[in-house]
Amino acid sequence: MPYIGRFAPSPTGLLHIGSLLTALASYADARAHNGRWIVRMEDLDPPREMQGAAAHILHTLEAFGFEWDGEVAYQSQRHELYQDTLSSLKAKNLAYPCYCSRKDWHAAAAIGADGYVYNGACAKKDPFRQPENGKPAAWRMRVPDEIISFEDEIVGRYNQNLAHDIGDFVLLRADGFWAYQLAVVADDAEQGITHIVRGQDLLVSTPRQIWLQRSLKMPTPHYAHLPLLVNQHGQKWSKQTLAPALDVNQRETLLRQVMRYLNIPPAPEVNHVQDLLAWTVQHWAMNRVSPQAICTE
Repeated sequence: MPYIGRFAPSPTGLLHIGSLLTALASYADARAHNGRWIVRMEDLDPPREMQGAAAHILHTLEAFGFEWDGEVAYQSQRHELYQDTLSSLKAKNLAYPCYCSRKDWHAAAAIGADGYVYNGACAKKDPFRQPENGKPAAWRMRVPDEIISFEDEIVGRYNQNLAHDIGDFVLLRADGFWAYQLAVVADDAEQGITHIVRGQDLLVSTPRQIWLQRSLKMPTPHYAHLPLLVNQHGQKWSKQTLAPALDVNQRETLLRQVMRYLNIPPAPEVNHVQDLLAWTVQHWAMNRVSPQAICTE
């Protein structure tokens, strides 16, 4: 199959150094395979979004020399796709409504690989029952008590027991917003994504996404989870840890910085930032990317 990769930022803030690492690595891997590289805006959570961030992200990518294939996809315009996906899971009895309050089920839950493990209180109840106390339901995905395993191109073999480590996870939130796990799987399948290059903060989500792909008879892409960039306190650079936004006036310096993190040989002097991207593609080798976190301070 032809290679199709993607970069999928969320407009809850502006691009930072970790975003640039992901953008450059995913772009280089796609272009080194003569593949397509698309951009998808993951704007599913309006209360958390920063006004104007989506346009700013695209402007920043262009300023750093990135060129994507086709039109930018916006998750906020794809609700019908997600509804069809959820309907398919309901028809297979793999999704069920949950009326548990977060406070109540957290009180009875153990800590797993990615927070609290849902205790399954609503899993065996009638999915057609009337709403409890008039409140809307969240919809959860039933998970198997078995190991989901895959080979990551950077991290290596990764295993997770969804029942023990995660629990039945949310597909549609009670507030009506789609959950990341369902949306990203539906999008990747619909857009024909074959390779996913992203940060290791999403490694723990991958078994859930593979289980959704298998349940929906969708293909599973190749995965490569990049090392996290951390500050002096060992915290991942993110919007929550106040990662500074990329300065387009320092784009050559910043590109050379993330090229070093990806073990790209030092590039000669260039006239345009696009030349640094071309150099990265020319010297790209996934097997030189370390899985270890990188302190940028």
